[in-house]
Amino acid sequence: MAQNPFDQLSKQYLEDFLAPIGTVQRQYEIPGEAKFVDVWFVPNSEVSQAEDLGLLGQIVQTPCLLEPYRNSPTRTEVRVSVMKLIWIQEDERRKTQLDNLAEATLPRLWILAATTSKPLLEETGGAIKANWMPGIYFLPDLFKTGIVAIDQLPETEETLWLRILGRDSTQQRAIREVLALPSTHPRRNSILRLLANWKVRIDVNQAENFSGQEALMAFSEAFLEWEQRTEAQGAERAERSLILRLLTRKIGEVPEAARSRIQALAIADLETLGEALLDFSDLTDLENWLAAHS
Repeated sequence: MAQNPFDQLSKQYLEDFLAPIGTVQRQYEIPGEAKFVDVWFVPNSEVSQAEDLGLLGQIVQTPCLLEPYRNSPTRTEVRVSVMKLIWIQEDERRKTQLDNLAEATLPRLWILAATTSKPLLEETGGAIKANWMPGIYFLPDLFKTGIVAIDQLPETEETLWLRILGRDSTQQRAIREVLALPSTHPRRNSILRLLANWKVRIDVNQAENFSGQEALMAFSEAFLEWEQRTEAQGAERAERSLILRLLTRKIGEVPEAARSRIQALAIADLETLGEALLDFSDLTDLENWLAAHS
């Protein structure tokens, strides 16, 4: 089954975000039908784990189908997505052997559209709800479907993880927001890795169709930072490994407790240890040095 780069990344991206808080199945096959859902998600009971996902965490509070679209979805694509939802709901009903499942337990459909058109939203009956932010349109309640117009979302921290799946300037600004996050941010490195992998998959022939030049430049920045960080981390690991080997030759086997303390040293202290170990004669010298630099 052929997939374009956006399909591949959007599914991988959603899986990376949602796997810690529930069960994610990509290309989930609808029972009895040759149809596949892009992402089928069932949350764990500990829904509080999704709090740092902002709007994305809000929409995955219950079992749901996630269907990302790079371009504005067509009438047919919306109809097919809703049809998939109905098939999934029917399968859930068969599994429980209940003719009338409670509405609250039925899966929802979220169409994640990088962009939308006014005629489409009007034809689907999409409407904004007071308790949801702008850019989210709900079809009539019967269909349990929401369309997230990513390019209409407010540019806030709460929407960042969905705006990454936008396009052109929306995506560009979202990537730059990720680059501006503190290096200690728990999601920053994993997102940079994912964006770097995404860029690698975009060949030159696809680049113009895939995104505007500004967004492509933002991808390049994310890729370069990830590459530099990876190289730096690799060099640091190599230096720690070398110092441990030198210590073993100089004073014998290094205890695990001392190894752990060496692994925790800042790079500047590590370089200082590399010079100091030349004067060590036994384990006591190492322990004294570690005590002085703790």
